[in-house]
Amino acid sequence: MHDPLQITTSGGSFPAYVARPQKLPAPAIVVVHEVFGVNADMRQSCDELAAQGYLAVCPDLFWRIAPDLELSERTEAERARALTLYNAFDIDAGLHDIAAAVEAARGMAGATGRVGVIGYCLGGLLAFLTAARAGADAVVAYYPGNAEKYAEEASRIASPLIVHLAEKDEYIPVDAQRKISAALADHPKVQAYSYPGCGHAFARHGGMSYDAEAAALANGRTAGFLARHLHGG
Repeated sequence: MHDPLQITTSGGSFPAYVARPQKLPAPAIVVVHEVFGVNADMRQSCDELAAQGYLAVCPDLFWRIAPDLELSERTEAERARALTLYNAFDIDAGLHDIAAAVEAARGMAGATGRVGVIGYCLGGLLAFLTAARAGADAVVAYYPGNAEKYAEEASRIASPLIVHLAEKDEYIPVDAQRKISAALADHPKVQAYSYPGCGHAFARHGGMSYDAEAAALANGRTAGFLARHLHGG
């Protein structure tokens, strides 16, 4: 079942795609989109989480600069538009919006009050920073672009966090991955995984770098992690 959610902040309000599970009450998960907006891939991710028994909420974080954006990676024009938006995006404003979405999800009808955050690429960076700055009951970051630039914030992470990195990521080079992994090493609440031979966005549904085996492994790890932290006490 799908219905929209309007999230209100001090700076304005913005919509979110919502996928509801068949059985309530349920924990909620805020899904943080890539630079392509709340597109078919993100909606499918929400629908899959709903099928696993979660209230899935994907807020439109581009509402200030490009509301209702829906792009794909398939054309040069879309990729160029996405890059322009990436460069224009205000990270701090996005984190403020995610925190508002987490609080809105906690109070949704049928929610248990426990909330996770899952982010991909740009959303992966925002998920990583959410774990460090705002917190949630569980956080998952898929291939978080530019996370190495914020590596010093790893010491502030208070939420359980897993990070999925692609070994051959064309946007997160080896040195950047090493910096991220080193910053997270030995953190009691963090686990980082690397996926050999995979390129960026290996878990994007139908994406150009989609790797079914790696995606299944990463998503399985994510599912187990979320079940441990979002169900029960």
